[in-house]
Amino acid sequence: MLLRGKTVIVSGVGAGLGHQVAAAALRDGAGVVLGARTEANLAKSAAELDPEGGHSAWQATDIGDEAQCEALAALALARFGRIDAVVHVAALDSYFGGLEDADFASWAKVLDVNLLGTLRMTRACLPALKERGGSVVVIGTQSSVAAPTQVRQAAYAASKGALVSAMYSLARELGPHRIRVNTVQPGWMWGPPVQAYVQFAAHSEGVTADEALGRLSERMALPELATDGDVADAAVFLASDRARAITGQSLLVNAGELMR
Repeated sequence: MLLRGKTVIVSGVGAGLGHQVAAAALRDGAGVVLGARTEANLAKSAAELDPEGGHSAWQATDIGDEAQCEALAALALARFGRIDAVVHVAALDSYFGGLEDADFASWAKVLDVNLLGTLRMTRACLPALKERGGSVVVIGTQSSVAAPTQVRQAAYAASKGALVSAMYSLARELGPHRIRVNTVQPGWMWGPPVQAYVQFAAHSEGVTADEALGRLSERMALPELATDGDVADAAVFLASDRARAITGQSLLVNAGELMR
């Protein structure tokens, strides 16, 4: 029960990682406030995670809108009276491509959501976090430090790399208030997006899904991919007091594909 008595805001709660982070926080004793743009996804997750609603609250939230970020923070205070951690899962990751084919308007949207949206949501939580200290956990990506060969997502990687740079400054700025700021960097992560990729790769290459998955997992030091749940557990650890002396750090959760 690493988070007993604490309140955690989780942004970007849908069918994948956000749902798993919220589930792990609830499992470990937190009151959890769920945010995401799509109300139907939020309602579905909330009903599955906390059917009686005794330990959670949710509200449709677009982190591109500062007022909506402030409203989600206000909901957490109204429902639980405190904010101890915010885990940033919300991200725009559906734009693919590199530099030569770049649509910079799309790049700007990715940066606005992933970089500035994360900062908006963090700032909305600062007054409450300053009251007793707390934790900001950013979900980054391994692709910000090692570009994958299978897919090209330069805008997404750049936006997450910018967040790592911002993390260092925030850790210094907020440290005197006992607010810690860290990043979890997943690699290939078994969950809905990667499951869809494996099916697509198998169909495109005329191989079985197991063979397509094996081509990914053979690069890992461990004999399998990390899962959404593994990444969620890392985020919960960093949100907890067990990580009270850890700030300004990036933690790769990737089954040993990349070691640093």
